[in-house]
Amino acid sequence: MGDTMLQTRSALLVAAALAVGLAQTASAADLPRRPAPAPLLNPTPVYNWTGIYFGLNGGGGWGRQDPLNLITNRFDGQSVDFSGGVFGGTAGAQIQSGHVVLGFEADLDWANMKGSGTFIPSAGGIGLTPSAVSASTNIDWEATARMRVGYAQENWLFYATGGLALLGAKSTFAPAAGVSCGTFGIINCSGTNKQVGAVLGAGVEYGITQNVSAKLEYLYITAASLDISHHSEIRGGLNYRFGGF
Repeated sequence: MGDTMLQTRSALLVAAALAVGLAQTASAADLPRRPAPAPLLNPTPVYNWTGIYFGLNGGGGWGRQDPLNLITNRFDGQSVDFSGGVFGGTAGAQIQSGHVVLGFEADLDWANMKGSGTFIPSAGGIGLTPSAVSASTNIDWEATARMRVGYAQENWLFYATGGLALLGAKSTFAPAAGVSCGTFGIINCSGTNKQVGAVLGAGVEYGITQNVSAKLEYLYITAASLDISHHSEIRGGLNYRFGGF
């Protein structure tokens, strides 16, 4: 009798424990689950314009040049319009601090900018021939060395630029019938000239990737004597930069 009562009590205790456990499990199932922690995200890199770069550039130019004064300074100024294309290579280096970008850029370009015209050459306002001469002029290469100062906004860079320019110019002219080049005190009716001058401009550049960027710029290039040669250019370019982010 005693053993039977003990077994009954044990069974009741086990049943009670099972009931409490089931109740706690059901209660826990009713509670809202905690959201899983968000995965850690890598920070988005900030675009950096710092680095050394090399690239290609090309475009077109137009302006005016004095063909006779490329050969000799004996004549009054007579300008001829010219236009054509340019294509070449670019090298530069720059550093970014905040939004400010400071750098140096140089380029060397083949050019094919030509023009021609007719006029009566003069000296001191006095015409030297009874009829007009035919003259042609062209720029067949150019180089610039420029500072760049820019404002960067992520992938965009807006900049101003200025420095020195060197132009390779050629000129020829054909005197009127029966008139030789010696009449003008010169030996040849053609000549070449390396013109040293200045360049100013502005542009915008866009970073396609962290290393590759494309630019569009305007340059105004003039010889040391503004009366001899001056022209404008619009160029596009593609650069590959080492460094940066």
